[in-house]
Amino acid sequence: MSFVQQEVPLKIGDVARLAELSIDTVRYYEREGLLGRVRRTSAGQRQYDGEVVRRLAFVRRATALGFSLAEVKGLLGLRVSARTPCERVRERALSKLADIDQRIAELQAMRDALARLAHNCDEPSATGTCPFLDELARPIRASTPTPTDCCDRTP
Repeated sequence: MSFVQQEVPLKIGDVARLAELSIDTVRYYEREGLLGRVRRTSAGQRQYDGEVVRRLAFVRRATALGFSLAEVKGLLGLRVSARTPCERVRERALSKLADIDQRIAELQAMRDALARLAHNCDEPSATGTCPFLDELARPIRASTPTPTDCCDRTP
């Protein structure tokens, strides 16, 4: 991504190319309020400066780290204020890290449950049906099911 300081206003196609995004994505981020105020010509054409390309890079990197667009908007707001203490930003990063760790644990439990179900396919049921499909068809227990609940073979 090239961040050439532009004196001449950029058109949306130029911004999209420099930010390596589609024009539709640039428009979407504008509607979501992530680009700040965008100038327009009297004919209604958008005019961007080089800062928009940097903001789009910020948005791309933050979303790649798992931040939602609402969270990115909040981070951009913190970035605008030179007085934002780094501790506030660190708290948000640690909160996102905890969310990711929780999702990883949930995905690992799902993976383990799926692996156990797939392993059961090696042993056809007494009725000759697929144990994997039989397990999926079992009624859900009254308690909140977890991924490991699906593989417990006790009646």
